Amino acid sequence: MRKVCVIGGSGKLGRYLIGHCLDRGYDVTAVCRPESVGKLADLADRITVLPGRTDDREVIARAVAGCDGVLTVLVPFGVHDYASGTAQAVLDHAESGARLVFSCGWHITRGDGGDRYTRRFRLLVRAMTVVARAIRFADIDDQVRACDRIFASDTAWTVVRGSDLAEGASEGLPVWARHVGDPLLASNLTRRTDYALFMVAALTDDTLVREAPAIVGRGTPSARAHLGAA
Repeated sequence: MRKVCVIGGSGKLGRYLIGHCLDRGYDVTAVCRPESVGKLADLADRITVLPGRTDDREVIARAVAGCDGVLTVLVPFGVHDYASGTAQAVLDHAESGARLVFSCGWHITRGDGGDRYTRRFRLLVRAMTVVARAIRFADIDDQVRACDRIFASDTAWTVVRGSDLAEGASEGLPVWARHVGDPLLASNLTRRTDYALFMVAALTDDTLVREAPAIVGRGTPSARAHLGAA
């Protein structure tokens, strides 16, 4: 891995992604909306920043050119297919054989029948979907459509399904399960820096190609119980 593109680099998760990539000595290109470029001013001498919407196919084509890996923060911003447009642009323009790693929430399912959601979780997601779309802030279902496109592609993808996130010092690489509902995930909490750490580590982990790992923080009670049993 030599050159990596971070799509959605100015947000909290994006900045952690950039930091972990720089720690590994990667050449980093970051894409962010023009109004957010200032958030990366402190990194301007260490990375290449391309201003533009992340669903802008021309911007994405320029950003991913020559990249061995692409880290994409899938944000269902607005109500005009922002997440699915972003995912499709990456799928269409990334270099052949590049590792593509995407972020999303636990509500994404592979559709193989293995994920188990509580009634409370399903109701919460549906309520958030309705409210966010009503105020035209976000379309959570668009993130579902984006991941469906990724799952159907023949690229070397990984979709990292994150729990609730918190700030704080790193606890190390999160642990993961293949399906939501696994007791390992019961604590439902991951440090944001560790979510980014997992995504960056996935770039060079061939066991995660075409997997959708659901992760939880290594230091949480459910993860400690699992690691202790192991």
